[in-house]
Amino acid sequence: MAYKHFEAIEKHAGLLGIGIAIMVSLGGLAEITPLFVEAHSLKAPPGVHPYDPLRLAGKDVYVREGCYLCHSQMIRALRFETQRYGHYSVASESVYDRPFQWGSKRTGPDLARVGGKYSDDWQRMHLMNPRQVVPQSNMPGYPWLAGKKLDAADIQARMRVLRKLGDPYSDADIAAAPAAVEGKTEMEALIAYLQGLGIRNEADPAAAPASAGGAP
Repeated sequence: MAYKHFEAIEKHAGLLGIGIAIMVSLGGLAEITPLFVEAHSLKAPPGVHPYDPLRLAGKDVYVREGCYLCHSQMIRALRFETQRYGHYSVASESVYDRPFQWGSKRTGPDLARVGGKYSDDWQRMHLMNPRQVVPQSNMPGYPWLAGKKLDAADIQARMRVLRKLGDPYSDADIAAAPAAVEGKTEMEALIAYLQGLGIRNEADPAAAPASAGGAP
């Protein structure tokens, strides 16, 4: 009898499609649900803090300009990656990233550990005209960022929204934002963001093993 039921399903395209959709959905839920649960339970370890106002503005510029389309921030636990880029990425480093910058698309190098690798002047020249410092680069320049001043009110609004989402910004942190970005340009903010990657988002060594989360 069971064989006849299976035969009926195989011969009926509609039933077969429904059956496939159900099985794929169940399989997808079995894989995705644990990841969602783990993501919501992940807590920031000691040493990992929300972005300061200037770096928060720089992160938003980074996302707005589509830098993530060519640069990932996810070093996988593979020898050829760790030898080139540094220690593999862990979930706790990105706990305050919305959206997170993990991925595998690399037209350019991974930037997870780029902080401090180059000077501020190098970063500025590279953003103004990449071929000044990397002749073979196919990256576009972003000279207009040097002429755009940051909007302190907009950054404060972003901080308030992020606080609602769980980032521990205090009233004092938000009130201090205008002074932190006064006179700063989007170029300076983006450089500050890049210079902190892999440095200001690292957990304290003593706390990292217990709270670093899984490797990619």
